[in-house]
Amino acid sequence: MHILLAEDEQDMSRVLAAIFKHEGYDIDVAANGQEAVDLAKERSYDCMIMDVMMPVKDGLTALAEIRASGDTTPVIMLTAKAEVDDRINGLDTGADDYLAKPFSVKELMARVRSQTRRHGAFNPGKMTLGNTTLDVEAAEVEAGNTISLSPKEARLLLYFMKNEGKSLDEISVYGHLGDEGTDHDQATVWLYVNYLKRKLASVQSDLTIEEQSGGPYKLVQCGVNGHGSH
Repeated sequence: MHILLAEDEQDMSRVLAAIFKHEGYDIDVAANGQEAVDLAKERSYDCMIMDVMMPVKDGLTALAEIRASGDTTPVIMLTAKAEVDDRINGLDTGADDYLAKPFSVKELMARVRSQTRRHGAFNPGKMTLGNTTLDVEAAEVEAGNTISLSPKEARLLLYFMKNEGKSLDEISVYGHLGDEGTDHDQATVWLYVNYLKRKLASVQSDLTIEEQSGGPYKLVQCGVNGHGSH
């Protein structure tokens, strides 16, 4: 699991980062809202934890920008304010959950687990990006024509399409192949990424995967201006 923690209180940030790392999470830390927005654009996260009151750009403004980009990553808002209006504003802006300070770290971790389970269980029936449509249930991808995918290829392409333009590390890519309980294998990742790349080319998709052995991997649109619809 890859977590983004946006918290300007350095002591709290250090403690939370240390606890999450101890529990086996990968965690990136942002000291203000603008850093959080920048990191969310560059990388894929399983959950974001974001303080409302931050310098440069507050948490609600940062969240609004992240949601406007099409990013659907679960977001848990932290705040010292406990008023109902603050909770409503956060949820209306696109937060998935809300935790008022002071809070139990065990409760925060339980909420992270809950949000990542829910998000991982949600897969849209179809997703379109550029000239390309992925039918997740039928395991087919269509652009100029249609080709079948294996279930693993369909899961992997969905992950890439949800994170268009982001550099995805090898371990994250392997995790979305569904081989739970086994150590990641570089050759397997390379093989599936190249299968997908060839299949996208075969249906005349304007999507391609920039790759190098060992990662990172990135899905990009080629030969078009602007972005596809999510």
